Amino acid sequence: MPVRLDADAGVTTLTLDFPARRNALSATLIDHLRAGLGRAADDAGTRAVVLAHTGSTFCAGADLAEPPGAAELVALLREITELPKPVVARIDGHVRAGGLGIVGACDLAVAGEGATFAFTEVRLGLAPAVISLPLLPRLEPRAAARYCLTGETFDAREAARVGLVTVAAPDAGEALAGVLDGLRAASPQGLAETKRLLTADVRAAFDRDADALVALSERLFASPEAREGIAAFLERRRPAWRS
Repeated sequence: MPVRLDADAGVTTLTLDFPARRNALSATLIDHLRAGLGRAADDAGTRAVVLAHTGSTFCAGADLAEPPGAAELVALLREITELPKPVVARIDGHVRAGGLGIVGACDLAVAGEGATFAFTEVRLGLAPAVISLPLLPRLEPRAAARYCLTGETFDAREAARVGLVTVAAPDAGEALAGVLDGLRAASPQGLAETKRLLTADVRAAFDRDADALVALSERLFASPEAREGIAAFLERRRPAWRS
């Protein structure tokens, strides 16, 4: 199973557990993750959801060997955003491309000192289209421009500075424990209604822009330039535009 579910002390943990594929977003992984989110939403005993991972990568973005449809990724990001319980990302490794969309959709994110982040789409002939829905309302604009346009890698401290993560700490588990203690002390109704207030802009962006961004993503993935970029990545060579 690419996603493992565990429940303890009011917290449901969904662990991305396909390290052989760097927890990349295939249609199968997205389906399992959405199923776990649905179970957590229906569980009256769940106060919060944690998204964690095995291996050295939280999520490598779309599985380029089995890419999900853009609409499937939008549905996952919307489900995280609209879940009536706070969702917290625990990041102890690398996050790339579509994986940053998951982090952005989470209400809170805790990153350890080994975490790294990069918007790699531009280097493949793509753009961070659908993941911009939860990310742009959170990110400092100049930083968003720099990292989305260059594909540079940045660390957990910089991710916290620009608004991508909530806490950058030497020990992600220790920092997460404090966050979860706070969430357990809150009432379910208080959490649900406060989350609705905090996500209003993101939910409005989904309603307004999701269809257009799905169309953009599909057009880019089908383009000759993106086919070359993806092939170059899979073949571990430079794309034609860097020759």
